[in-house]
Amino acid sequence: MSKKILILPGDGIGPEIVTEALKVLEVLRRDHGLAVEMEQGLIGGAAYEAAGKPLPDETLALARAADAVLLGAVGGPQWDRIEWSLRPERGLLGIRGELGLFANLRPAILYPQLAAASSLRAELVAGLDIMIVRELTGDVYFGQPRGIRTLESGEREGFNTMVYRETEIERIVRVAFTIAGRRRRQVCSVDKANVLEVSQLWREVAERVSKEYPAVELSHLYVDNAAMQLVRAPKQFDVVVTGNLFGDILSDCAAMLTGSIGMLPSASLDAAGKGLYEPIHGSAPDIAGKGVANPLATILSVAMLLRHTLAQVELADRIEQAVGAVLNKGLRTGDIMAEGMQRVGTQAMGDAVVAALRQQA
Repeated sequence: MSKKILILPGDGIGPEIVTEALKVLEVLRRDHGLAVEMEQGLIGGAAYEAAGKPLPDETLALARAADAVLLGAVGGPQWDRIEWSLRPERGLLGIRGELGLFANLRPAILYPQLAAASSLRAELVAGLDIMIVRELTGDVYFGQPRGIRTLESGEREGFNTMVYRETEIERIVRVAFTIAGRRRRQVCSVDKANVLEVSQLWREVAERVSKEYPAVELSHLYVDNAAMQLVRAPKQFDVVVTGNLFGDILSDCAAMLTGSIGMLPSASLDAAGKGLYEPIHGSAPDIAGKGVANPLATILSVAMLLRHTLAQVELADRIEQAVGAVLNKGLRTGDIMAEGMQRVGTQAMGDAVVAALRQQA
């Protein structure tokens, strides 16, 4: 049976990088028998301009009907001054919440060809393979009450609520333990239990859930120490599980260990494995339309889509192997450029991955 994929190009470099990912899907459909149907929708700033809100009802209906969603990026400075509820980012947060996409998987894998591009010495990052499991539908991003109020003194005060229920913690920790059981069997839970009651509950629940997975080792780090350890000795980590706010920060920090944020895909999954897949970088408005953006994170997001939602592991492997083959040839976009390599643009990099896939057929 054919599966449905909703394509949401979004804003900034989103349409450019998604175009290259669609080329990869078309090759897999034509040459490797991938049975998928694709349709496109609007989200973010593009949706606001066309429909007056960042997550139109039509887009949400398409997302609910799809088996998976592939997204480019949202946001841009032209929408910085509009009402907060209409900002492009609210579309992304909205679709995550409406679809119940609570588990964000962010792999930080260093391709050996890019060791010199890492911000750390090669010996510290060679062989790096971390999976950050970030809870995605709770924490201060969704907690209530929130807002900006005026005090009796006339001074304004902003406030947000950090909140997690036991069931929310249990389900994300179980995801982390399940993934770790297929890897090196180590889970590091990151919190701030020395000062936050939310984190005290998080740690208590993580300890309780760990008893269901006796073959997996559980450790704990405060988030400030975890950030330091990521840049001191990153290869000590296997699977890291944490809340929404801490996961947002740590996963971007881990991205730089791999040479470029332009290399890293992500998956946001619901309880049944339906997912939204996107590169972890933003819309990069400063380079939008210039044809220089790195499409590899989006292409690798397609690989995650195939692996986690469509159960097409062989095809996912083919994409990752094709990306490796392209890097072996010395092709580089500007963000991963190194001496002696060949600089290429967005389209040329996508075409190179397609050519590598066709050579596998």
